[in-house]
Amino acid sequence: MVRSRFAPSPTGNLHIGGARTALFNYLYSKHHRGVFVLRIEDTDIERSRDEYVDDILGGLSWLGLDWDEGPYYQKDRTELYREHAERLLKEGLVYRCYCSAEVLEEKRKAALKEGGKPHYDRTCRDLPADDPSHEGKPYVLRFRTPLSGEVSFADLVRGKITFKCEELDDLILLRTDSSPTYNFTVVVDDALMGITHIVRGDDHINNTPRQIVIYEALKYPVPQFAHVPLIHGKDKARLSKRHGATSLLEYRNDGFLPEAVMNYLARLGWAHGDQEIFSREELIEKFDLPAVGKSPSIFDMEKLTWLNSHYLKTLPEDDIAKRLLPFLDEIGISAGYDARLVRIIVNLRERAKTLKEMAQMSEYFFRDDHAVDDAARAKFLTPATKPILTDFAEDLKGIASMDDEESLKARLEGLTKKYNAKPVAIIQPIRVALSGKTVSPGIFEVIAILGKECVERRLKDAIESIQ
Repeated sequence: MVRSRFAPSPTGNLHIGGARTALFNYLYSKHHRGVFVLRIEDTDIERSRDEYVDDILGGLSWLGLDWDEGPYYQKDRTELYREHAERLLKEGLVYRCYCSAEVLEEKRKAALKEGGKPHYDRTCRDLPADDPSHEGKPYVLRFRTPLSGEVSFADLVRGKITFKCEELDDLILLRTDSSPTYNFTVVVDDALMGITHIVRGDDHINNTPRQIVIYEALKYPVPQFAHVPLIHGKDKARLSKRHGATSLLEYRNDGFLPEAVMNYLARLGWAHGDQEIFSREELIEKFDLPAVGKSPSIFDMEKLTWLNSHYLKTLPEDDIAKRLLPFLDEIGISAGYDARLVRIIVNLRERAKTLKEMAQMSEYFFRDDHAVDDAARAKFLTPATKPILTDFAEDLKGIASMDDEESLKARLEGLTKKYNAKPVAIIQPIRVALSGKTVSPGIFEVIAILGKECVERRLKDAIESIQ
């Protein structure tokens, strides 16, 4: 059975790159009817924060990546790492290194000066284990990496990758305070959790041979690896905050739909023919690692926004209406879920790109004190248009229902003849009086949604505002 995992470090928020890694692991495990495990790698005590854990869990939940096991926390598993390190020490596969940080820094500088790689020179590798001169000195535990040979693995995205052992360092497994290091904890955890497939960014490729030799030393099965190219901005630079690599939850707060974000993330580096739109079920059915590309993906905010607008147009109106309520609440509008709200959704979904934008666009349906665009007021609420508004307000008294589009249309046609004007010259002053904008859904829909009392009140206010 496939068992994949997402193992973020809570030293920062869950951003787009991390979310895509989680998604690929989730989709791969679900495609193969496997298990998706969540593990929080929080051994970096100084930098790990509870608020980052909350952000990670909240982002995954919002996106709909429900984990089957976990979350496991590495800070609760420290004894396991120490037990494994002691086991390797007894078997002679790990040794004590007494070199201080200052000495290591001098060795690093010397190696660089000589044009070599800043590897540890293995000074302590062959020291006698029982040398009394080292008694009481602080030490780290280093892995006894093979000095010759090769480490190869068949990457599920990139094919066969080979490293020479001489290029590898003798990694520190436990620090002087007995705290474990990343490359060690990840091996122990993935082995004990039965992880069969590791999907991660290709910035981890150099870690893989180091981890493989530890798997082999511990006599644990080596999982399969898939290293996915990183996401870049349009300028080809690695994705950063200026490109949109903020917390995933910022996209939620900005009114993006999780369906759109999931669809977009899946297409960042993976393709299935020319298909662009995928439901979650389709992604699970069609996703597989061989279809992941080898080149970096380009994050395109315009494409994400386009996808979001697509989902706003195609998801059920009542569903969008319920999701809109928190965004209305944010701008001080206490609305309930009802037929009127659904009607507003139907009329705005073709124009709005996000829920946040839709809430802002719908404000005038709920407030008489909505903002009126200054340019619109100057152009359409003038002494010249005052008679038009006055006549239209008078005509409305003869119409029982604002849903009677035929009667409304007849009144507007009558005004175009009376003032010998084009329909737009009649409609725009009315539109601005009712909505404060020069662009809105069809005027008949606006009138119907606002209702007779509101329309009459706003026309009266607009007429009185004209000097």
